Amino acid sequence: MSSTEPAVTTGVSQKGLSAGAVGVLGAVVIGISTIAPAYTLTASLGPTVAVVGTQVPAIILVGFIPMLLTAFGYRELNRAIPDSGTSFTWGVRAFGPWIGWMTGWGLIAATVIVLSNLAGIAVEFLFLLISQLTGNAAIADLAFNPFINVGVCLLFMLGATLVSYRDMQTTQKFQYVLVSFQLIVLVVFAVVAIVKAVQGDAPDPTAFSWSWFNPFEVSSFSAFAAGLSLSIFIFWGWDVVLTMNEETKDPAKTPGRAAMVTVVVVVSLYLLLSIGLIMFAGVGSGALGLANEDISANVFFALSDPVLGPLAFLVSLAVLSSSAASLQSTAVGPARTLLAMGHYGALPKKFARVSPRFFTPGYATIVSAVVASVFYAVMRLVSENVLTDTILSLGMMICFYYGLTAFACVWYFRRQWFDSLRTFFFTFLFPLVGGGILAVLFVTTLIDSMDPAYGSGSSVGGVGLVFVLGVGIIVIGIAVMVWQSVRRPAFFRGETLAMDAPPSIRRR
Repeated sequence: MSSTEPAVTTGVSQKGLSAGAVGVLGAVVIGISTIAPAYTLTASLGPTVAVVGTQVPAIILVGFIPMLLTAFGYRELNRAIPDSGTSFTWGVRAFGPWIGWMTGWGLIAATVIVLSNLAGIAVEFLFLLISQLTGNAAIADLAFNPFINVGVCLLFMLGATLVSYRDMQTTQKFQYVLVSFQLIVLVVFAVVAIVKAVQGDAPDPTAFSWSWFNPFEVSSFSAFAAGLSLSIFIFWGWDVVLTMNEETKDPAKTPGRAAMVTVVVVVSLYLLLSIGLIMFAGVGSGALGLANEDISANVFFALSDPVLGPLAFLVSLAVLSSSAASLQSTAVGPARTLLAMGHYGALPKKFARVSPRFFTPGYATIVSAVVASVFYAVMRLVSENVLTDTILSLGMMICFYYGLTAFACVWYFRRQWFDSLRTFFFTFLFPLVGGGILAVLFVTTLIDSMDPAYGSGSSVGGVGLVFVLGVGIIVIGIAVMVWQSVRRPAFFRGETLAMDAPPSIRRR
């Protein structure tokens, strides 16, 4: 198997995936679905408010900057090397097999954490929806019974896996309905919240101020970094459109365009929602204040009824559909990364198996789902605090592999930096700045998370659990990588996927 094989053959990609199955609109829908705006914001808005107060819109915009700059790097790499392995493949091309392998591990680890927590949120809103429709408040409490929670969660994972296993056309059709409904409900929810706040019909109406967009009003750099880390989490997932590059209609252009559109749509929606909720509920710790610890882990759960009244069930349905849709679409990324790692010999060959009927990475999809299910079940039964801290450690994983991918773009195109103004900005300056910001956030979060107060308050030997989880995931990745280097030395010698760099255009 040569690393210089053509990427696509007639109707089927080099790895056996169905080529030309996804257009720009389909990719954008799947990208938005993976980010899951309803799920992401209900889980992260409260903690972000607790850290930065009314400066949430500023933090969202600042968090958008490294994502946008990194997205430019992803686009350039995808244009040059459209490969389903994305961060893994590009990391190998730029830095060699060892760093490339760990970049792929970061993507897979982050996705497994999110898959498990998505299913958990879906369970909570399923029971809340049933409670709202039946008028029986006790039904909502069933979601917090650990055994019922885990059992229903596993059913959600099974359903999502069955859809992901099928062809990309099935995935797109499933997503069009769920994503459209989610976006409509969220916009209506935000607008109604703003109107009620302006009319004074809100628990803690707060007058809008342009100062909310000023990041310099955040109290400290640690608070700024913590808020930014949470902000980056809410944008995470747009890169899934690039893992589908071998299945798009124009692999060199469609994924990059879709990634840019996805990020812009999502940041606009987040700004509208954050402004609406701050105006409606305020940033205090009152009964419905966004900084209230009792509601901060699930803001929409607490505010859907005060905002929409009898139509509150629509918000529950939107978050449920968001979680379910994202649960299915998020599985696309790790499965295709595992497929590429198996294809190039970085993992056992069985990961490269493609369903002969659906032309999807069947084995890798099933493994991703099983690992995520086991992870959630164990974490949920051990402690809810552990599950909460895994989400906070997710920010480190995102900074880790996004940052490495941004630096991979810079180094891969090192011979082309000064070929034109365009290559200087898009292959050098933008990804370098984006990767640099993510690296600073990674180190800052690593240091701050050593304090048990960062997160649930849980610790291991006096060291914060968030730090232990984040570092532990990386250490496990290194151990697995070393073991694979013993079992599959050809990949680590660069024989199946080698480093390279395109020549300078000016030198041709």
